[in-house]
Order: sequence, then structure tokens, then C-alpha cells
Amino acid sequence: MASLFTEDFVRSIERLRIMARQVPASGRHAQHRSRDLGAGMEFRDFRSYVPGDDLRRIDWSLYRRSGRLFLRLFEEPEDLPVYILVDISDSMFFEVPPRADAGRQMAGVLAAVSLNQFDRIRLYPFGTDLVQPAVSLSGKRRLRHALEFLDGLLPAGSTDLVKSIRRFATLRLRSGLAVVVSDFFDSQGIEAVVAALASLRHRLLVVQLVRDSDARPPVNGELRLIDCESGVEVDVTVMDRELDCYAQAYRAFNERLAGFLLRRRAAHLRLNAERPVLDQLSDLFAGGVLVT
Repeated sequence: MASLFTEDFVRSIERLRIMARQVPASGRHAQHRSRDLGAGMEFRDFRSYVPGDDLRRIDWSLYRRSGRLFLRLFEEPEDLPVYILVDISDSMFFEVPPRADAGRQMAGVLAAVSLNQFDRIRLYPFGTDLVQPAVSLSGKRRLRHALEFLDGLLPAGSTDLVKSIRRFATLRLRSGLAVVVSDFFDSQGIEAVVAALASLRHRLLVVQLVRDSDARPPVNGELRLIDCESGVEVDVTVMDRELDCYAQAYRAFNERLAGFLLRRRAAHLRLNAERPVLDQLSDLFAGGVLVT
């Protein structure tokens, strides 16, 4: 098993489930429920017969009572396409422990849950751009392949979250669940990030990777700040006033992201990259289920 994904780790996530409020039609049979009404197992509704309908689905007892032909409709179990976008830009590997570790582990959790439910997944690492081609997998037996792929990912250049999301939005994919795993820091700012997320036509699950120091870095005095991706250096003086301004800007950043996701009715998970991922799953998956 890959180094990030021990046997104990995999066993701990076997019973987790993703429950979709809506499942796109035209997929394979799986453990979700589709809005399509067809010839499944669970009765849902009636509709009037029209020429060409399957005569085997006519409710003849209702016909005897009403003199009209109606079809019995059933809820179809369908698969949920799950597209997992994982930020592996250079900055994600910079800290100790790196956010990339928590991000890849969480991507592995969601991949395992989806594959165990017979959903098809596609993994899209990104840095400066989407790393192509995407890895497409289905079936429980492909979990090891997914985890080994995630474990082997290397830094993929400077961060361009906006470009990567917009590139993904142009792909002709069946409507499904888009998972974006990142810290959502981008040089273009949170407004550009939100606009890119808004361009996605899929249901949305955001996994925001955070650290305790994000809210208020433990720094003060005369400092030289070096961008870990570009190498650009800036000399600054950091005192309480500057830290207060930074904390206010960080709160505004989080409020803008959370507000958009609330209006979009998207799932939003905050994952602390400094804590073991497994220790946080009980909070993220209430009762073992994540509703998207």
C-alpha cells in the first residue's frame, strides 16, 4: 500500500458513504437514486400511458377502476460521476507537514468511498494547469490504483487555481459531483476563484485545506518575505496593527468563499492539514455519511 495510505487508513474509511441529493441521469446502476423514473425497484409515481410505452409497466388494477391506462414508475439507482481536482501546486508541498499530504489523503478518502459505491471517479491533479490525462477508474478493485496514483503525485508548478478550474469547466463530462481540494489561495484573489467555481455546472464539494497559523501568522518585527513559488522577496515590518489587518483580510476571504458555497448549496469541508485526516472524518462524515 502507498505510504500515505496504510492498510489501517483504508480499513477506517470502508464504511463511509456519499449521499447525493440529486444524481444525474443516464449512468450505470449504483447505490444512489436518480431523478430518472424508469423500471427500477422502488415505486415512485404514475403517469398516463402514451403509445410506444412498455405494456408490462401498465397498472391493470388501476385501469379496471378508472378505465384509463397508467404506467407505474420506479426510482432508478444510478451511479454518480465524481471528479476529484487535487491541488498539487508547489506551495502545497512547502510546509511541514505539507498541505499536499492532507489533500491527497482526503482525495483518497473520497475516491475510496465513491469506488465502494460503484461510482466512477476521475482524478484531476493541477498546479499551473490540469495535469493530463486524467485518471478514470471504477470498481472497488481499482482503489489501490487510485491511492498509488495520488501518493506518487509531485509538485506541478506555481498555483493557477482559476485557470485549472476554468479548464476543467470546458471539459465535456456527464454532470456529476466536482470535488476541489485546495487551500484556495490564488494570486488573482478570492473573487476570481469564486467566479471560476461558479462556472462549474456540476454539484460542488469544496475541501479547504487550512492551518492554525493561517488566521494569524506567528511573526513580528522586520522581516523578509519570500514567495515559495516565484521566489519574489518583499521586506516588511510586521507589528500588531499589520497582523490585525491581515486577520481581517483572512476573515473576509473565508466569508466570501463560504457565502458563495452556501448560496450554491455546495458542501464545504474545512480540513486542518496539521491534524491526522482520520481524526477529522467523524466530524466531516456525520454518522458515516457526507450529504452533497
